Amino acid sequence: MTTTESKALEAQAAGPVSGPGAAAQRLELKWDEFELAVQMGLVRTVEATGARIRVEQQELDRLGAAPDFPNGLRERVRAVGTAEAAQLLSVSSDRFTWLARTGHVSPVRFYLNRYNTVVWLYLAGELREFVEAHAELLTARMGREARDRRIAGEDRRPRNWRARRLGLLLRGTDDPWERAAAIASLLDPVQLAEVVGDPYERSFLLRLRPPLPTGLPDGASAREIADRLMVADDPDEILWHRMSLALALDEARALQSAPRPAARSPRPAAPPPPAPRPVAGAAGRARESVRPPASPRKLLTRLRLRRPRTGPRPPEVGR
Repeated sequence: MTTTESKALEAQAAGPVSGPGAAAQRLELKWDEFELAVQMGLVRTVEATGARIRVEQQELDRLGAAPDFPNGLRERVRAVGTAEAAQLLSVSSDRFTWLARTGHVSPVRFYLNRYNTVVWLYLAGELREFVEAHAELLTARMGREARDRRIAGEDRRPRNWRARRLGLLLRGTDDPWERAAAIASLLDPVQLAEVVGDPYERSFLLRLRPPLPTGLPDGASAREIADRLMVADDPDEILWHRMSLALALDEARALQSAPRPAARSPRPAAPPPPAPRPVAGAAGRARESVRPPASPRKLLTRLRLRRPRTGPRPPEVGR
């Protein structure tokens, strides 16, 4: 029995459960807030037959009984943009952008606006913790190394977001193949083929690939931007994920092999052609293959009948 099947049986025996949409309404969260709360482990879920996740009634009761519900839960998943984040840190927007681009603060989500520009979002709670832990970075002058990075156009926000998202995905599942698929989703097809040589394993990993973040607009250009942000592009980052994927695959293979197509049964042999109808005796075979020649009198009669008439028939001469 696989990990997913065992979790489904546990969910069936646990009692009443609610789907994601109903659970989000019960917790008074928007869908993106509920999704983030699940990824962060603030809302515990179970897997059930016929759906990706379910929330048990006792979990909804536990969250609803908190003294600060629902504002406390909503505040823990509140994500803010650059302008509001700068206000929380009491710095300028340029200063906060520098802190984010150099990796001092990590985004938790992103979306594309109507101009297909990437807008990064940050957890408000983490920003308040950053103020307490790194107050000197809010007022100190930018160091030489940081200035050089800024001049070079270095931006660590996509890499930090990928690392954060991978950590949330790995936390949300115990299935080794799903964990390997989460790591594989950060590698481009060429890198993935070099690490996973078996085409059936690659197909299985792609089938378990985690979905794209919600809220992305439709369109080829938006999908291209999202795909680019999803894939590792730094050499050190690529090497790290390649090594992590190789280790995750060893663990997954030890538990269960990737599914392969069932062996086809051999095609039945074609029936032999029908035997020719036997002819009795050698004389019979001779009669079947050779027809006797016509007599001379019959041949002469045929020639006379076929001979064209070119003139009047001569008068009969009496004997």
